[in-house]
Amino acid sequence: MTTTTASSMDFAAARKAMLDSQLRTSGVNQPFVLERMGSVPREDFVPEAMRTAAYNDRAIRLGDGKVLPQPLFHGMMLEEAQPLASDEVLVVDGGSGYLPALIEPMVKSVRTMTPDEAAGGRKKGSYSLVLVDGAIEHVPAGLAKLVGDNGRIVTGQIDNGVTRLATGRKTAGSLALLPLAELGIPRLAQFDRPSGWSF
Repeated sequence: MTTTTASSMDFAAARKAMLDSQLRTSGVNQPFVLERMGSVPREDFVPEAMRTAAYNDRAIRLGDGKVLPQPLFHGMMLEEAQPLASDEVLVVDGGSGYLPALIEPMVKSVRTMTPDEAAGGRKKGSYSLVLVDGAIEHVPAGLAKLVGDNGRIVTGQIDNGVTRLATGRKTAGSLALLPLAELGIPRLAQFDRPSGWSF
């Protein structure tokens, strides 16, 4: 019996297999998405002991509440976002740093915030594109105010325990999410709805 170690694994081949067997077969075929995800090494964004699992089709828990979502989520998110060279982007980073690395060369600027910072309402900014690297139950005021007028948001959304990719656009100061494809996405508990009384 042989075991695969990080030093013996062909990460370039694993990256190509991710594109062919996870993204393309699920309808993610935009050239810019395949180029970015084919060139950014996911194994560099996980601890050494987890490098051989970097291209598995599931999320990787990194410890301390941090997570790297499955590749398909990032591929579908980038396709839906359609980033522009003029975009000023905010990434609410789940803790891996992978999503900011994917999008940075395609846009004007990228800033990252932790989920605590984005949900807390203390951070300022106005971004044309906001990417949330996980699933949220709702968009709190602190996050909504970071989306600029006519800005877009792409995120995971939780509804009755089901996670879906979702998108929205801020118009006339109002922001609502439109759920799209059902997909396994790690929950960001900082965006859970406040608990309240029910009768």
